[in-house]
Amino acid sequence: MNYLMVDGVGDPNTSQAYSDAVEVLFMVSYAVKFMVKKGASAIDYGVMPLEGLWWADDMSRFTTTDKSNWKWTMMIMQPSFVTPGIIDSAIADVKKKKNPTAISKLRLEAFSEGRCAQILHVGPFSEEGPTIEKVHQFIDSKSKRTGKHHEIYLSDIRKVDPSKWKTIIRQPMQ
Repeated sequence: MNYLMVDGVGDPNTSQAYSDAVEVLFMVSYAVKFMVKKGASAIDYGVMPLEGLWWADDMSRFTTTDKSNWKWTMMIMQPSFVTPGIIDSAIADVKKKKNPTAISKLRLEAFSEGRCAQILHVGPFSEEGPTIEKVHQFIDSKSKRTGKHHEIYLSDIRKVDPSKWKTIIRQPMQ
C-alpha cells in the first residue's frame, strides 16, 4: 500500500516536528481527496486514518517515561487509484497556498508490513501499556516480534472523549 509519510524524533506530546508532520499529512491527504473528487474520475472517498510507526535505537529504552528519543514515522495511506502525479500536484498546491513547515519532509512510499498481530485499544494513549503487553505476550507465545510498533488512530482526538479513543495496536511478527 502507498502512504504519505514523514519521519521524526521526539515526544509526540511536546515536539513541534511531530505537530508539523501530522498537519502536513492531513493537508496533503485532503488536497488529494478533493483533486480526485473534482477530477475526471470524480471519486469521493474518506481520508484514511493517521498511523504511526514507533521505535528507538535501543528498544529497552522505549518507555513511556522518557519519549524524547522516540523515533517515529507518521503516515496516511492513499487509495490505490491515487497516482504519484496527483500526489505531486497536491503537494505543489499545498506548498503554494500554505507552505507548511514539514512539506519538504513529506514523501510517498510503498509500505508492506507482512505478518502481524493486532488488538484494539479503547482509551487514552497513556493507558495503552496493558493492551500492548497482551499483544506482545500473544506473539511471544507463538513466534517472535519483528519490526516497529505500529498504531492506527481510528478516533479524532479533537472531538472524542479520551476514554473512547480507539487505537489499533499492531506488531509485526515472524
